[in-house]
Amino acid sequence: MSQALGAPARWIPALAALLLAAAITPAAAVPDPAITPAQARALAKEAFLFAYPMVENYNRLYQLAVDKNSDQYKGPMNEIANVPRVFGPKDSGMALPEADMLTSYLVMDLRAEPLVVSLPPVEPDRYGALQLVDLYSHNTDYVGTRRDGNDGGNVLIAGPSWKGDVPAGIRRVVRSDTDLMFSQFRTQLRSAQDLEAAKKIQAGYKVQPLSRFAESSAPPAAPAIDFPPITRAQIEPDVFRYANFLLQFSPAFADELALRERFKRIGVEIGAPWPPELPAPVLQAIELGRQDGVKALNDSALKVSNSKGLFGTHQAMEGKYFERALGARLNLHGNSAEEVVSPIYQLNPQGQPLDAGAHDYRIRFAKDHLPPVDAFWSITMYDGKTHQLIDNPIDRPLLDSTMLPQFKRNPDGGLTLYLQHASPGAGLQANWLPAPKGPMVAVLRLYRPQAAALADRWKAPQIEELPLQ
Repeated sequence: MSQALGAPARWIPALAALLLAAAITPAAAVPDPAITPAQARALAKEAFLFAYPMVENYNRLYQLAVDKNSDQYKGPMNEIANVPRVFGPKDSGMALPEADMLTSYLVMDLRAEPLVVSLPPVEPDRYGALQLVDLYSHNTDYVGTRRDGNDGGNVLIAGPSWKGDVPAGIRRVVRSDTDLMFSQFRTQLRSAQDLEAAKKIQAGYKVQPLSRFAESSAPPAAPAIDFPPITRAQIEPDVFRYANFLLQFSPAFADELALRERFKRIGVEIGAPWPPELPAPVLQAIELGRQDGVKALNDSALKVSNSKGLFGTHQAMEGKYFERALGARLNLHGNSAEEVVSPIYQLNPQGQPLDAGAHDYRIRFAKDHLPPVDAFWSITMYDGKTHQLIDNPIDRPLLDSTMLPQFKRNPDGGLTLYLQHASPGAGLQANWLPAPKGPMVAVLRLYRPQAAALADRWKAPQIEELPLQ
């Protein structure tokens, strides 16, 4: 039976508030010529933290699906682009990439009509997920193992203004909060010998417009978008210019109406030119506020020891603009905790950055204290400066729970992993995760973490720093 879907209920208070404001108050001057430099600086920092994740997200979207000359380009919007290999040191388009997955990308334009994404059935013991990220960078939803099981099926993904009937054969509906959406499929790669099987699963991912799926008439095409070019170097200095472009595709949440109105005082609003027409001292204060936001993120990024609290739905991240911006700075498109918990090793026990050129490191799991997961866990090595994967002599980017039968156990039944530049010796080679000869970062990922990890009843062991062998 078809189900009629109108605008989601959460937009109704926002619409009512906007109509009421328009009825009883005159339009505010934009930008505000009476704003003081001090007010502008504080507001610019706030606006930077709000807008920065959107612009990071836009840069990724633009490189993947708009700029055909980009070395990161994978294909046009509304088409799935499979990457039939694991990421390596030359994949510089993202920070802290996963090396235990095959990745497929789908950048969506949902203005004209919804899309139907189809996933094939896969083995019960293989993890897979389609992560759906709105333009704000919220993890709107997931499709796959944790949320739906591994039987596959069709999921309808609709934009914020779509009204229509859901045809037969749709497993469930996901409503995006923005007209543009980034998404990526993750397909677990269990070993090098598993590559062909994982590629066959990738080939089974499908996407089509709703009209094609339902065999109905297609609606008129949405107007073409004049996407402004962007490079990584432009994200921070031009953050407000890009935000003013992106806000047209991003309806305001009810709880953010007042925030968006305040941002108009410094010229941050839909379609407004940048820089705004404000006195020079105010413009200088806005720039200082932007720099304040950058500094706040830089000062905190190195101290992050866990991904929990940095990623999630709008509801989970409501009011947490600094945390959302910090997540985008550290690992854009990171996972919500219920999907993946990621302890991050950046500092030694004394609070100093890890340096495998000066020290060896090890992580010891006590007996019966391995990461509690319903899927699998892995620990991946990265260059500490670039947050990219590294070359190493044994071509081993990570250690994971599929390797447990190969690991050498401690006499008491525990497990020690060696994170260092030089081999710990032939007898411990299976437990060795090669590190760069210099700054390093390691990320432990718990896929489908159990309640003990989510509630912090299980905690990742500290990294131990040792003299070089």
